[in-house]
Amino acid sequence: MDLGIEGRVALVTGGDSGIGFAAARELLAEGARVVLTDRDGDALGDAVTRLRAAGSSDAVVGVPADLTVLADVEELARRAREAFGDPEILVHAAGVTGATGDFLEIDDDGWRSTLETDLVAAARTVRTFLPSMRERGRGRIVLLASEDAVQPYADELPYCASKAGVLALAKGLAKAYGGDGVLVNAVSPAFVATPMTDAMMRERADERGESFDEAVASFLAEERPGIEARRRGEPEEVAAVIAWLCSERASFVLGSNWRVDGGSVATI
Repeated sequence: MDLGIEGRVALVTGGDSGIGFAAARELLAEGARVVLTDRDGDALGDAVTRLRAAGSSDAVVGVPADLTVLADVEELARRAREAFGDPEILVHAAGVTGATGDFLEIDDDGWRSTLETDLVAAARTVRTFLPSMRERGRGRIVLLASEDAVQPYADELPYCASKAGVLALAKGLAKAYGGDGVLVNAVSPAFVATPMTDAMMRERADERGESFDEAVASFLAEERPGIEARRRGEPEEVAAVIAWLCSERASFVLGSNWRVDGGSVATI
């Protein structure tokens, strides 16, 4: 399927691994030019090397940035413009699990750091890159939320609240700027095989004296029984939906939340 994005400039945050990396690879395969960013410069460099080795040598650059720092985001915008021009596509996949545990034991700093990384950084990044899309009269923004946004879990409440905010942000932006040709949507994965869930499963395995695979199986059975697929999702399965939302094929889709969750969320 021709997605109609050949030559478009895309910015992908959280791009050194997981869903962000898979989204960048999918966009590159469709002919887009990609600016990849993440906080870890070494991991980002490795990601760019892998993408270039796959045949995208002239179409991808990496720019390290901490999206919780405004100066970094502004420098990211400058370097993206210098490399390929102002991005017409923004995929915001950067995020962390953040503070976890009993609600009564998570302090203000835990809440602040999680909200700053998972919600405020999303707003800051969009605020930086949306104006040029609006001036052009065309843009695609995809914000990564989570099943947790609508189906919260008691031990991840800062993350859940942040992702609920991301959904509200996506809907509000779609209402505010859809008429200007900037289409904003959200994608909500559940338990995808990423470094973030790998770390969760390693911790679970250590705590329970299980192997990694046993930890995944027990987590599915005990904590995510609603995932009817009975497995973790793959980053590529989420990336396919992201790429479509960035395309001309999705030109009448805005303000929506696309769940890629194996059936996890209990409601339609």
